[in-house]
Amino acid sequence: MSNSANVAVVLSGCGVFDGAEIHESVFTLLALDRRGARYQCFAPDIDQAHVVNHLTHQIADGESRNVLVESARIARGAIKPLSQFNAQDFDALAFPGGFGAAKNLSTFAFDGADCTVDPDVERALKDMVAAGKPIAALCITPAVVAKVLKGADVTIGQDPGTAKAIEAMGAHHTPTEHKGVVIDPNYKLVTAPCYMLDSTISQIADGADAAMEVLLGMV
Repeated sequence: MSNSANVAVVLSGCGVFDGAEIHESVFTLLALDRRGARYQCFAPDIDQAHVVNHLTHQIADGESRNVLVESARIARGAIKPLSQFNAQDFDALAFPGGFGAAKNLSTFAFDGADCTVDPDVERALKDMVAAGKPIAALCITPAVVAKVLKGADVTIGQDPGTAKAIEAMGAHHTPTEHKGVVIDPNYKLVTAPCYMLDSTISQIADGADAAMEVLLGMV
């Protein structure tokens, strides 16, 4: 299957505990490329909320990292500041997961349903909806989307606490299993749980692939 779509992929750093989930990010790019789609990575040019030592899982006090610079590791340097995103230039928008989405793209990890969303993330989402173009969100990123797109139907898998927060933001949560994809036709929104469920790496590949197939089918 070939698709000539041009997709913007928004990253939130590099590493599951304080940035973009690397497996989900790579499998998202792979799924797009295998279908003939082009992609451009973006990330906010801001400091991370904090830095986590991925060996000890502890916050590294005194360390500071930039979300765009860290995201460039995954994108092999081919990345732009999210402030430069223009919805007119792209056919679809995709958000891999990782706690960076809940810490850097928003404050969901700290504030739950009362969170705020990075202004450039909010603008990108609203501009794509206004243009009638599809959006995909994996893992925890549907919670970020739910804060911006009121009443959206999303999934983060089965975690009751996160689902409750999503419902508190006025969205609707649909439980899913691996490879499950929830589609909100009103927003042309595709969501999938990925690592919000206990997963093997092959299940993550399958989940990202399923979501990107649906996303590109909406273009």
